[in-house]
Amino acid sequence: MSLAEKLVEISIGSKLELIDVVTLSSDHLCKLAGFDEEEQYRVNLSVRESLANAIEHGNKFADHKMVLIVLRLNDEVFSVTIRDFGEGFDPNQVPNPLDPQNLLNPDGRGILYMRSFMDEVTLIRHAEGGMQVTLVKNRSITVT
Repeated sequence: MSLAEKLVEISIGSKLELIDVVTLSSDHLCKLAGFDEEEQYRVNLSVRESLANAIEHGNKFADHKMVLIVLRLNDEVFSVTIRDFGEGFDPNQVPNPLDPQNLLNPDGRGILYMRSFMDEVTLIRHAEGGMQVTLVKNRSITVT
């Protein structure tokens, strides 16, 4: 039996305290996906890091700028797309936190975590401005 696609769309203001609103929904969908606790934690941390980046670095905490989130669960994947309305950046210009000269620099660690914990991470400049990050976790279980 196939899982009917689940879709959740959330729009939050640029406030770090609103991250929990999104991660509660993400955590719930991870449970529906059948992810174990370790995978749920990895997805949660990836979503938190992406949201914090969108709020702090993208929107620069601007009250009038929103963060748009789309969570999608289907038979194959669980995905989270997060979009801010900032100036955007070139992901290739983020310093590698594993280089010896960057070991004490906190910048770039969130993207490293996302890439380590998720099966697919896409960072693009949105056509209408800002950055859009899509996090994908493949489902390896069969829903019956």
